[in-house]
Amino acid sequence: MLLSWAHFLNDGAANFLPGILPALLVALGIPIGYAGVLIAIVVLGQGLQPLTGALADRWGWRGISAMGLVGSSVGAAWVGWAGSTRAPWSLIAALALIGVSNSFFHPPALTTVRRLARGSGEGAMAVFLVGGEAGRGVWPLLASMVVVAMGLGGLWVLTLAGAVTAPLLWWAAKPPPRHPNPVSAWQGMRDAGRPLLMVIAYSSLRAVLLFGLAAFIPLWWEARGGSLVTGAALITAFLLVGIVGNLGSAYLARHFGRRRLVIAGTLAAIVLEAAFMFSSGLWLWITISGAGIALFATLPLTVLMGQDLLPRHHSLGGGLALGFSNAMGVLIVAPLGALAAVWGPVAVLWAVEACGLASLVLAFRLPVGARD
Repeated sequence: MLLSWAHFLNDGAANFLPGILPALLVALGIPIGYAGVLIAIVVLGQGLQPLTGALADRWGWRGISAMGLVGSSVGAAWVGWAGSTRAPWSLIAALALIGVSNSFFHPPALTTVRRLARGSGEGAMAVFLVGGEAGRGVWPLLASMVVVAMGLGGLWVLTLAGAVTAPLLWWAAKPPPRHPNPVSAWQGMRDAGRPLLMVIAYSSLRAVLLFGLAAFIPLWWEARGGSLVTGAALITAFLLVGIVGNLGSAYLARHFGRRRLVIAGTLAAIVLEAAFMFSSGLWLWITISGAGIALFATLPLTVLMGQDLLPRHHSLGGGLALGFSNAMGVLIVAPLGALAAVWGPVAVLWAVEACGLASLVLAFRLPVGARD
């Protein structure tokens, strides 16, 4: 539960940007074409997760997750200061700090969750990921409300809980046990081969769906004449209701198998996103919430696939399936901001949908488990 709470704070501090993006772009005079680039700066830092994961597997650093939480919290407060003082380069530095700090938090935390898990691990991984998805969902809305009430400079109030939690996480952290027959990280990846590549490729395209929707739904809503807070609330519905998918995947995977559930969840997310684009009123909330449930049901399963393919390097496997894949996905999301400037946010969301279809194709090539 401590890890899940820390995950809530860490991922909230790292993912509130879409909720205040319209206000931030206006305050700093940044064109809409750079919206994807700002999101990319945060997520690309997560591409270091294989490196920090390999180091955590090898040396078992105590408290590395706590260090990541501190960095994410400081970076979130720094974003508000940079926006209020109209300092674009300072904003870039703050976003980079958040991204790198995320690389320190996730791999050892994922390994600790796997050590604490019973059975095949779906339940424990789902509970941990619920904290992160709740943070992703709640913080954009909270941040938008703080900005409306206090201005960008007031964002520091959202980081106080991280300052209290980080020492507790450091105190509770225990280094992982050393494996009696160590194998180099590179050799482990070579042994995993094509199945590991498929997990990374699928997870990267899924990340386009996740970050593309989170980044551009507020801009799409604003283009329709909607308010800043409502645009952020749509992200909250997408991310926060997706918790149901996280928790439900643990039960469903035991009965239907991981790969089958990933295929079904990906297909459902694609269909529901398309329906969202044509919806209005209550159906907007129903379709985007359903897409979140379907998409986030796949997350614990692919992390476990990555860890299972690297049994002696769980931090590395989790980092590849989560942070590194997210970074690869955001390399596609970043140029979509330029597309939004030329053709508008609607065109971007259809491009995201095309990437979702590509991920569905790759889902059929994921590793087959005992129940698949």
